[in-house]
Amino acid sequence: MSDSSWGAPPPAGQAGYWGSTAGGPVQRAAPAGPAYDAPEAQHTRPMPIVPDGPAYGGDQDDDRGAARLSGPLFRDETSQARELPAETQNPEPMPDAPQPPPAPQKKSAGRDLGAAIGVGVGLGVVIVASLFIVKAVFVGVIAVAVVVGLWELTSRLQERKEIRAPLVPLAVGGAAMVVAGYVRGAEGAWVAMALTALATLVWRMTERPEGYLKDVTAGVFAAFYVPFLATFVALMLAADDGPWRVLTFLLLTVVSDTGAYAVGWRFGKHKLAPRISPGKTREGLLGAVLFAMVAGALCMRFLIDGGAWWQGLLLGLAVAASATLGDLGESMIKRDLGIKDMGTLLPGHGGIMDRLDSLLPTAPVVWLLMVVFVGSA
Repeated sequence: MSDSSWGAPPPAGQAGYWGSTAGGPVQRAAPAGPAYDAPEAQHTRPMPIVPDGPAYGGDQDDDRGAARLSGPLFRDETSQARELPAETQNPEPMPDAPQPPPAPQKKSAGRDLGAAIGVGVGLGVVIVASLFIVKAVFVGVIAVAVVVGLWELTSRLQERKEIRAPLVPLAVGGAAMVVAGYVRGAEGAWVAMALTALATLVWRMTERPEGYLKDVTAGVFAAFYVPFLATFVALMLAADDGPWRVLTFLLLTVVSDTGAYAVGWRFGKHKLAPRISPGKTREGLLGAVLFAMVAGALCMRFLIDGGAWWQGLLLGLAVAASATLGDLGESMIKRDLGIKDMGTLLPGHGGIMDRLDSLLPTAPVVWLLMVVFVGSA
């Protein structure tokens, strides 16, 4: 075989051809170029080359003109989709997605209601027991409340305003004022008040003169505001039916406060005095008037000898007005001092003064109307 036979093209459809050497036949590589004629190439097209994995992912398929398929090309893609974490399969909602409206908040009383009820019931038991067993014991209860109230008031004045009202003459004179009112009547109460004011002026002279005027002014105010007004409770107690008059006074004041709280908390919308006490409403005042008038008619009819139901209506109206004014008056004092409560002695209530706020100005009103309606005996 000549050397030129090595360049002869192999038969059509074969990739190479066999040659012979001295060692025997060997396979030779096919020459470069197509293994078929050019006219036949026009009727064929190359097979697409499928890569080992997707050439592009995500949105790049559209940019590069790759055709999308309706499913994964390989089994591994299906298993990977199933193994995606929950955060990827269920993405969080967009920040601007509408959120469900928050649940409406219930109205809060602002205090520990359970503790307030418990303390109130305990005080009521002590007061009623001392009131109907021995009158003198109840006079002692009034005197103790007066002394504690003076201590709370003078302490807050010194802490918040640097006003040093002398506590010793106020406490001694206040207790004496209550006893004098019970024993000697209104005349004894006025004399004790005058002596207490004088003792306050003299006691303050033992200290430096700076602030003397404001200190003694606060002392005289405290003597009038706490013990002198409380003396009218002792005046009511001195009558023959004194315990029932005092009980009527306490019941009407408590019922007035309860009616104001209940109606105001449920229906209150219009503020009564927002600059003084934002929590009080006109609806609450109407509730206080209605509750107190009904309670007054019942008390005057069944508890007071010689009383009439219409007198109870007037008494209840007066109590609701005086109790509300007393509450607003102490709210004004506490707002000026920048405090919420006068003390922390009574859980759920604050201090003693926080319970006497509506009782103190109501005592002279009830005493006067009782004298007008049924006399002082």
